[in-house]
Amino acid sequence: MEITYKLSGIEQVAQEILSTLKFKTVLLNAEMGSGKTTLIKAILQVLGIEDFEGSPTFSLVNEYATSAATIYHFDLYRINEAEELYDIGFEDYLDKNAYIFIEWPEHAQGFLEDDYHTISIKTLDNETRTLTMV
Repeated sequence: MEITYKLSGIEQVAQEILSTLKFKTVLLNAEMGSGKTTLIKAILQVLGIEDFEGSPTFSLVNEYATSAATIYHFDLYRINEAEELYDIGFEDYLDKNAYIFIEWPEHAQGFLEDDYHTISIKTLDNETRTLTMV
């Protein structure tokens, strides 16, 4: 799936992503400032989360829950070694039946199996992005 969108229309993109997911784990690849966290916020809003806490850059993970779903948002930008993921019990999160959104997923490759989607975001200008999901 490939979508070019304006940031003002990101909620529709979030809805489309959720409607096409086969797996609940989603890896987000993009340059810093391209909108990974903004997209996750829109997806969380569609899932019913109103109190978005922002990117968990320092805490590494934010947990959200609704009556229908549990959601984990990881930001692995500050991870230097896989050992740090063992320290936070990262593999345990993957075993739960929850939505998992991971920014900077290259740090978690050794933990992941094949049951995930990858979203890549390319910035075209200040308001326009192209998203590719596989």
